[in-house]
Amino acid sequence: MKNLLFLVHRIPYPPNKGDKIRSYNFLKGLNTKYNIHLAAFIDDPEDWAYVDKVEALTTNSLFLNINPFVSKIKSLTALVSNQALTIPYYKNTQMQQWVDKTIKENKVDKIFVFSSAMAQFVQKYHDIDIIIDFVDVDSDKWLQYSEKAKWPMNWVYRREASRLLAFDSEMAQLATMNLFVSEEESKLFKKLVASDPNKISFVNNGVDLDFFNHSVQYQTPFDIDKNIIVFTGAMDYWANVDAVSWFVTEVFPQIKQQCSSAQFYIVGSKPTKEVLQLARHSGVFVTGRVEDIRPYLVFSTVVVAPLLIARGIQNKVLEAMAMGKRVVVTPPGIEGINIQDEEVYTLEKADDYAKQVLVLLADSQSAQFVETNRHYVEKNFSWSSSLKALTGFIN
Repeated sequence: MKNLLFLVHRIPYPPNKGDKIRSYNFLKGLNTKYNIHLAAFIDDPEDWAYVDKVEALTTNSLFLNINPFVSKIKSLTALVSNQALTIPYYKNTQMQQWVDKTIKENKVDKIFVFSSAMAQFVQKYHDIDIIIDFVDVDSDKWLQYSEKAKWPMNWVYRREASRLLAFDSEMAQLATMNLFVSEEESKLFKKLVASDPNKISFVNNGVDLDFFNHSVQYQTPFDIDKNIIVFTGAMDYWANVDAVSWFVTEVFPQIKQQCSSAQFYIVGSKPTKEVLQLARHSGVFVTGRVEDIRPYLVFSTVVVAPLLIARGIQNKVLEAMAMGKRVVVTPPGIEGINIQDEEVYTLEKADDYAKQVLVLLADSQSAQFVETNRHYVEKNFSWSSSLKALTGFIN
């Protein structure tokens, strides 16, 4: 088999959050076609326990610890070097030496870069095909952050948006193919950069349909059997924190006023102090990390994804749909998912959002399995079709 260098900014396991779900499934799919030489950073001490899982899918691998606090300090050097803060955050001499040695000692046929910041380690190689999976247009995400932040962070975020876009544009010209998580993301990138549009495309995320299966027998995690509203996601991620904070302060009080038994569960790992404090509100529960999110989805009445800031495709929405749940979203939460006849409701204003959730809570059928939602995910977001598209771009 041919040799593939696979660079990823975060160890692709466990597949319990957006980027790890995508990178793990790509790694697993490419493993059948290539000898994979993988290098990844580990930013969570708990993830060292999963190194063996990833090594089993590789021919050769390197895992390096990255301390988020130290890396943030390193990022500050970008303020005097005109770089994006993201680049020195990941800059690492040991990583560079390993990449150079691996390319020199092996006939590396292709390089797959997951997250554009990792492209800095191969930007001097112009004679090897490089495929970059940007996933999202992160520069636009920073721009969205700047619009919500106060000075001086709004200035920092605007600067990062500009500098990261410049770096991504340069890397896109270096690469033979640039991929994104959705057609919408790829179209946005084409508008923002001067790179050849024929070198910009997309590969959808997928859903593990065997895992997200409503037919399995689950035990309810709830004390009551109705009027349960659920949000899932990593709760140290700013966009998720912002989403649940808005829902609890602006939407949920309206729901509680008319449905006093309503309960809102925030299900996800590493809740920030801000998220933990939301549990002070009547009817709000913060679970922290759970072993299995599926029971929370199965026994919920309605799933919500009230994201005010988002890019790409939201796995949380697809997973809820795969479990046959009705979902209430905001426009950013549904981007890249072209809903037609499915039972997914898109509202923007808090009043409208609350009214739609109340309608579903009042409907005795709301908690029942929705076949059209499951079928939509089966048809459009299977990993088999996504991996077929990916290998087509790399071969």
